[in-house]
Amino acid sequence: MSDLDLLTRSLARNVRHWRAERGFTLDALATRSGVSRNMLIQIEQARTNPSIATVVKIGDALGVSVTSLLDYARGPRVRVVPPEATATVWDTTAGSHGRLLAGAEAPGPLELWEWRLMPGEGNSSDPHPQGTWEILHVTAGTLTLTVDGAAHRVPAGSSVAFAADAPHAYRNEDGEAAEFTMAVSVPGVR
Repeated sequence: MSDLDLLTRSLARNVRHWRAERGFTLDALATRSGVSRNMLIQIEQARTNPSIATVVKIGDALGVSVTSLLDYARGPRVRVVPPEATATVWDTTAGSHGRLLAGAEAPGPLELWEWRLMPGEGNSSDPHPQGTWEILHVTAGTLTLTVDGAAHRVPAGSSVAFAADAPHAYRNEDGEAAEFTMAVSVPGVR
């Protein structure tokens, strides 16, 4: 079974599990997430590979991390994630990528990401639920972070924290690869 098949099946199982755990109907989850009922059915039946934006919306609506939705081996309280077990959830042919390194439910979703943006590339995000925070540490190049329309240049060695409940985007406007590590904390479902 390929990694993509494994992730698709894990996503299907975990969306069904967390939806049942929360007592949400398909219609309720569709309303909360902004993801169509038809798309949710396809996801729960492992018939589609949704975009990372769709997975994030579902996770936010369920109050669980992307890691929990893609987790294919629920394990002990301490889980070491080897490099080959990380999930690349966004990439481009130029070499940019977003890789989910690890995550936990503490008490809401907490995720650790590795990102690489090649020159001229970027990625945008819809607002996350109110109370969501992101913390980034740039390890190479310079990242241009735009939050609610305001651009901030963050050079290698610098860190930034921001409320991620506004539209935001990550962009590399320089001539070398920009690399950063990002932690995302989402409040639990109330």
